[in-house]
Parts: sequence; C-alpha cells; structure tokens
Amino acid sequence: MPTLRLAAPVIAAQVGQISMGFVDTVMVGRLGPEALAGVALGNTVFFTLLVVCIGVVQAVGPMVSQAAGAQEPGVIERSVRQGLWLGVLLALPAFGILWFIEPVLLTLGQEPETAARAAGYLQAAAWAFLPACWFTALRSFVEGLARPLPVTIITLFGVGLNVGANAVLMFGAWGLPAMGLVGTGYATTIVFWTMFALLALLAVRLEPFRDYAVFRYLRVPDREVLGELVRIGAPMGVSRGVEAGLFMITALMVGTLGTTALAAHQVAIQCAAFTFMIPVGISIAGSVRVGQAAGREDPGGVRRAGLVSMFCATAVMAVAAVVFWTLPNLLVSLYLDVSAPGNAGVVRLAVSLLGVAAVFQVFDGVQVAASGALQGLKDTRVPMLIAIATYWGVGLTSGWWLGLHRDWGAIGLWWGLVAGLAAASVLLTARFLRTTREGELAAADAGSPPVRPGVPDGGG
Repeated sequence: MPTLRLAAPVIAAQVGQISMGFVDTVMVGRLGPEALAGVALGNTVFFTLLVVCIGVVQAVGPMVSQAAGAQEPGVIERSVRQGLWLGVLLALPAFGILWFIEPVLLTLGQEPETAARAAGYLQAAAWAFLPACWFTALRSFVEGLARPLPVTIITLFGVGLNVGANAVLMFGAWGLPAMGLVGTGYATTIVFWTMFALLALLAVRLEPFRDYAVFRYLRVPDREVLGELVRIGAPMGVSRGVEAGLFMITALMVGTLGTTALAAHQVAIQCAAFTFMIPVGISIAGSVRVGQAAGREDPGGVRRAGLVSMFCATAVMAVAAVVFWTLPNLLVSLYLDVSAPGNAGVVRLAVSLLGVAAVFQVFDGVQVAASGALQGLKDTRVPMLIAIATYWGVGLTSGWWLGLHRDWGAIGLWWGLVAGLAAASVLLTARFLRTTREGELAAADAGSPPVRPGVPDGGG
C-alpha cells in the first residue's frame, strides 16, 4: 500500500521525535516528583509554542508536494527557501516569550517552585527554537518529495544523542556539573542544532535533494512565495496551536491541583503523545499523497489517499486504546517506581488518566489524519475554525466545567479532551468528504480532464 510504504519511515521519525520527550521524562523522573512536575510544565509550554511555529513552517509540505506532482522544480526551491526565512521570523519572538516566561506562569497560578524549575529549563531550551524551525522546513521539503528516510535516520540519531546529552548535563560528567532540569534544556538545544546541520548537509550532498538549489538566493526574502506560505501556514499554525493549547491549558489547570496531579498528568500525556505520533506519521504521508494527486489533477486519487490515511490512523489508535485500557500499570512503571510509597498517589491518578486516554485515542487518530488530508489540498482556513470551535469551545469548556466546577479534578479535565477531540474528528472528516466530493462532481460535469482539486473557501 503506497500510503503505508511512505508512512513507515515518517512514523519512525515521529516516534523518534516524541521519544526525546519520553527520554526527558524518564530521566527527570529519577530526580523525583517535584522535578517531574517542573519538566511537565516546561515541556508543555515549549512544545505548545513550537507546535504553533512549526505548524506555520509546515506549509512548505503541501507547496512542495503539489509542485512535485505538477513537475514544477522552481516552485519547490522557492518554497523551501522562504520556509527557512519564515523560521527566522517565527523563532525570534518565540525566544523572547520563553526567556521571560516565569512571571506568566506565576500569574497563571502555578506553584512558585514548579514555575522556577520550568523557567530554568525553558531558558536553556529556547536556543533550540530556531534550528527546530529550520529542521521543519527541510523536513517538509524532503517528505514532500516522498523521500522521508533521511529524516528518519537523523531523528533516530537525535534520540541517541539526547540520551547521552541528558546523562552528561543533567547528572554531571566529564568535569561538567550536574544541572538537573536546566541540563535537559541544553540537551534539547544540542540535539536540534545537530539534527538541522545533518539534514542541511544531506540536502546539499544527496540525490535527489541536491538537484534543488534550496540554499541559493537566500539573502533577500521572496515576498510572493513567503506570503503564500503565510496564507497557507498561518491557519495551520493556529490550528496546531489551538489543539496544543487545549493540552497546555489543561496542564495549567491540572497544575493548580498540585504537584501530584501534574506529575500524573505528565506520565499519562507522554504515553498518549507517544502513540499519537503513529497517526501523525500517517497523516503526513496522507498529506503528501493528497498533494501530489492534486498536483497531477487527479480528484479520485485525492479522495482515495485521504480515506486510506484516515482508515489506517483509526485502526492503529484502536489498538493503542486497548493497550491503555488493559496495561496501564505497566505503562506507568516505565516512568516511575510503582512500588515506592512516595509515588503511590501519582501512580493511582496516572492509571485513571490512562483509562480516559484510551477513549480519546481513536478520535485523536481520525482528526489528525483528516486534517493532514485537507492540508494536502491547501485547505486550512475552515479546519482552523473547526479547531477553534471544537478544541476550545467544546474541549476546554467541558473540561473546566467537569474538572474544576464539578470538582472531578484531573479526571474531569481529561474528559474535556475527549469531548474536544471527538467533535473535531467528526467535523474534519465531514469537511474532507464534502470537499473531495465537490471536486469529483466538478470534474465529471466538465466532461474533460479533471481540474486540480480546489477548496471552496479559497484556503490558500
């Protein structure tokens, strides 16, 4: 199956990328629940902001895939160059936000000790933001050409480097002092700069990527292509940010319930994030195949590619749901010593949260696959509105009401996640089916070679 052949290395890269957060959580867990709460808060802020920015930069992906389908190499080159410029424009303000985040965390009701630990981690990790954006631009280029293996290899190398850098910087080695959470942040910076440098080297030296002069003429921004990237990518970034914001604000609300609740939340959300990387990889593969079919002016191929990616994502997450439901104690034991009396409260709550996570796994897979298929069509504006309405209008509202107003605590906040993701999965799937059906009907009515699938709202 073409989707799975393309998705397999992408999934491996996604799992490798989330493994960095897994490694951070597991290694910080050795420092105790207080440190785990600090990295939970810091990771949530960092990756929420990063998800927004790389969501915008990922507009390079549909630009490249559609241009590849239409055999327009010049458009590919210009898109990647402006993706690098876009990374600079996004990373600069993000750096400032991360550097001065501690007063914001205190204002949002976080415990002072937890906020201080998270702020130290974020100031060290802030230096990773620019290379992360640049890596995303090059990754979108490579994957848009349906050649994702180099990204997979580099990402897996990054996981190993992250383990080593954490060991040295967190616990001290080779004459360096033990820096704890701050060392974790610096390890993140080292990993992202290394990954970007390696992918840039491959883009210059390896076929077929070196056939595209993506690093030439970088001195002056191309306003036309940069503007199109922003038009496509800004709604993507907002959608990513709204979804990530659902999880970030949920984490902040959990943080007001105390260190035990926040530590349990971090364990459970890491498990959910790990399995989520599989449908994310399928979604990226589906987006590439949809974009290339659109570039070839093949509406039937567009619809098939999108539906296959949604089916595959649903099947995978159904299996993950069964694992979460039947083996929660085993999963929690990967992060904490479940036999230690001091961890008993965290373990109990984490197991309960994984039961709720089992419910939203399938919805999470469907919504990300449907969103990726729509991005392949450059349809990003209406999905952005759907994200706002479902993740915040449904998810946050119901989570706040159940968790804080009805005093269900962290469990209630997580049921809000279920509600938001379920609503998004239904509406995004309906959007894709409607859009591609209209494209097929338009081609049939014309009685001639089909036009490139468009989007009714002009999204992009």
